[in-house]
Amino acid sequence: MVKYFCCAGLLKSTWDEVCIAFWQRYPNPYSNHVLTEDIIFREVTPTNCLKSRRLLTKTSRAPRWMERYLPKHMARKAYIIEDSIVDPQKRTMTTLTWNISHARLLSVEERCVYQINPDDGSWTEIRREAWISSNIYGLSRAIQEFGLARFKTGVTKTMKGFEYVLAKMQGETPSRSLTETATDRARETALAAKEKAKDLASQAQKKQYV
Repeated sequence: MVKYFCCAGLLKSTWDEVCIAFWQRYPNPYSNHVLTEDIIFREVTPTNCLKSRRLLTKTSRAPRWMERYLPKHMARKAYIIEDSIVDPQKRTMTTLTWNISHARLLSVEERCVYQINPDDGSWTEIRREAWISSNIYGLSRAIQEFGLARFKTGVTKTMKGFEYVLAKMQGETPSRSLTETATDRARETALAAKEKAKDLASQAQKKQYV
């Protein structure tokens, strides 16, 4: 049994800009889990398509109940293969990504097609498909549900990362969501309250010795 998921996304940048950003998207504030990226091979085909294969290393913390099935050195890292083909004539970029570490436990294959949005030629649309499976008898359904939830979260971060990199490329200040802004303000408020509490405690302690 394989779980299938598909969705579409939109980036308000040209196809050329998105293709450039694709190779420059790491690091960004939404990809702290990406540790390394290495090009295994790259070639230009006779039809002028750019074919590439990369190896990505990511942190991948498994839930506690899943860690028992993983060797300790693999429980917090994942190795990903990413194939891509850029076709400048058809103006498409297609990527295929899959994990090569602990794939028997959880296998995630993703296919993305980047193409010009038919309604606005200055925007780029992304069609994303994913196939999630597990071969662990008795736990495959729970593991697939976990994998799907994590994949959906990853898609959101990927799109935010793209928007961040594109904004920097275009000389703009990357925008932040209301949630992120509120979180930062909450942290600042908490820090200020903590410092004030320290000051009050220090003053109270001094009074005891006067």
